[in-house]
Amino acid sequence: MAEIKRVGVLGCGLMGSGIAQVAATAGYETIVRDVSKELLDRGRGGIEKSLAKFVEKGKLPAADRDATVGRLKFTTSVADLTQADIVIEAITEDLGLKNALFKELDGLCSPGTIFASNTSSLTIAEMAAATERPDRFVGLHFFNPVPLMALVEVVRTVTTSEETFKRAFSFAASLRKEPVAAKDNSGFIVNLLLVPYLLDAIRAVERGVGRVPDIDKAMQLGCGYPMGPLTLLDFVGLDTTHHIAEIMFKEYREARYAPPPLLKRMVLAGMYGKKSGKGFYDYSANPPVVTNLGL
Repeated sequence: MAEIKRVGVLGCGLMGSGIAQVAATAGYETIVRDVSKELLDRGRGGIEKSLAKFVEKGKLPAADRDATVGRLKFTTSVADLTQADIVIEAITEDLGLKNALFKELDGLCSPGTIFASNTSSLTIAEMAAATERPDRFVGLHFFNPVPLMALVEVVRTVTTSEETFKRAFSFAASLRKEPVAAKDNSGFIVNLLLVPYLLDAIRAVERGVGRVPDIDKAMQLGCGYPMGPLTLLDFVGLDTTHHIAEIMFKEYREARYAPPPLLKRMVLAGMYGKKSGKGFYDYSANPPVVTNLGL
């Protein structure tokens, strides 16, 4: 199998910058592309801040931090990714935008370059079909925050070759991650099981099964979860959850994936969770207090 030496990353947001950071830390020459210098500078700043925390906590020698930064390059040109041995897409969950980028890269990259998507809800086959290399296309689904979360779902489509899958799986392991093999179904493994659980927690609030903090506490203490489902929703983002649920409901047409009315109303009101300052909890208070949802 051809060795992966150079990594390309499409998108320098929260996920893209995290993927770039772990790739560069693992020793790969890494180039990150986004649409503007402003977005690249923001992503670069996030990487430098994250690396500084690792150094401060004694988890990364300062020399390794400097070497990691030295292996990172940033660009606004898609053409600069043509020398990459693997290109990982981590942009917004918009199939049209993803496919346009993959079509462009397909004509520029070497035939041996692997294409991968970090999508959390779309199927990999929908993107692979837009290229002339469906046998060299996989899913590499990382989890947020990428530098801290160990799991990577390595997703094989019906067209992915055995060699491509093995190369992608080995690459994920080389990033000091724990890869698992997943089929190409919307949601893969984690979101297929997690999203219905989160949506059911919202339905429990709607139906008055319990108060928001009591539902959270019950799942923490009763199931040993590190945080309750409503707190987790605030951290994931209610808008993000709503978008993923809609994609999965479109795929499966099963009621358990349908966004509950309360979720839709909160998103329309701009209550996205922690990132907007208010979701099931109001983060303008310290400690946060339960939001009055008028139920």
